[in-house]
Amino acid sequence: MNVNELYDPEFRKLIKSKKPTIVIPIGSIEQHGAHLPISTDSDIVTEVASRLAKKCGFIVFPTISYGVSFEHNPLFNVSLREQHLMRILGDIIDSLVSMQIKKIIFLNGHHGNLRAIDNVVVREEVVSKLSYWHFMKHEFDHAGFVETSLMLAISNKVKMKKAKKGFISNGLSDKEKQRISKLSAEPGGFPKATKNGVWGDPTGATKKDGQKLFAEIVRNLAKECQS
Repeated sequence: MNVNELYDPEFRKLIKSKKPTIVIPIGSIEQHGAHLPISTDSDIVTEVASRLAKKCGFIVFPTISYGVSFEHNPLFNVSLREQHLMRILGDIIDSLVSMQIKKIIFLNGHHGNLRAIDNVVVREEVVSKLSYWHFMKHEFDHAGFVETSLMLAISNKVKMKKAKKGFISNGLSDKEKQRISKLSAEPGGFPKATKNGVWGDPTGATKKDGQKLFAEIVRNLAKECQS
């Protein structure tokens, strides 16, 4: 269920009778190479949240579309500072709890948001913090095979003719992988790791792969949320 389908009297009654779980997707506005929209992270996590809510009977709230993306400078990004994202999330928690909401899921769609989300002080029985890519077997990427496949499954805005291979970690030592991973997370570090802003190879991505990935992610997320 989407919150835009609800009205005040019915929603307050629902809170009292069924104690619903609220899902809040968190994305970002940042570059995703030449072939994916800058809204990719927000688009994907919004879709995951919508499917999860439908499968589990949760209520999905509007996506927080701005995240912490300073690592992409000087490539395009519109970013919040970590402390500001933390304050936003904290205010949302306080507001929902004051309305007698007992369970909240922050569903993250951007790696750069992790530290801000993790540092929000919450009661674990009230708030769960989940990143959707932890619920699939395939190695995650940035504008590579995974994200491109997911976007092909939900959007007609993917420009596959412009898709190009980016940074590939295959063949590197674990130490080198850790070094580059750490570099890419620093402010302005991502373009130093991959000049074209792509981490992975999107050229083989398909809509069918995206549909399979969505099914896997939502299935595993539902198991986690219901356990």
